[in-house]
Amino acid sequence: MWYVIQVRTGMEEEIRQQCERVIEKEILEHCFIPYCEQMKRYQGEWHKERKILFPGYVFLVSEDEEQLYHCLKKVIGLTKLIGTGKEVVPLAEDEVDLLMEFGKEEQIVAMSEGIIEDDRVVVTSGPLKGHEGMIRKVDRHKRRAYLEVEMFGRKVETQVGLEIVAKVTTQGKIKEKIQ
Repeated sequence: MWYVIQVRTGMEEEIRQQCERVIEKEILEHCFIPYCEQMKRYQGEWHKERKILFPGYVFLVSEDEEQLYHCLKKVIGLTKLIGTGKEVVPLAEDEVDLLMEFGKEEQIVAMSEGIIEDDRVVVTSGPLKGHEGMIRKVDRHKRRAYLEVEMFGRKVETQVGLEIVAKVTTQGKIKEKIQ
């Protein structure tokens, strides 16, 4: 089962390392932070960078919920284990499937590429392909798509890399080729 702990934003990597040190391997199968690739412009050029997909959250994989809960009490800086009050709730199967589809085994959401057809975004390659309905906003200048995802039992906003390469009309005529 996959579980999520909430931590102070900026402390994710430190808490992940602490979990791996403090919790025995028999209890904690895997501990990770999902990342995404985004483009950032500096020194006159575009550079691919990794950003945390869900700032303030660390993901844990364990089959022993009770032992995991007790071991997490040793982790300093942990805000809370996501659940319903006293009960720890694992991620839903569709949430795990989405994370695996987007980030694959290494949990890094790669850059997607797409076009704008009239006023509609069509993703041609990358993890966003087929998930255009999740896109709430596209910032072509920053090369990002702002998503609304059902995660942790609520709607969460996040952003991933999306390169819009052209604007076309419904007939397929190129209105604007984007460099």
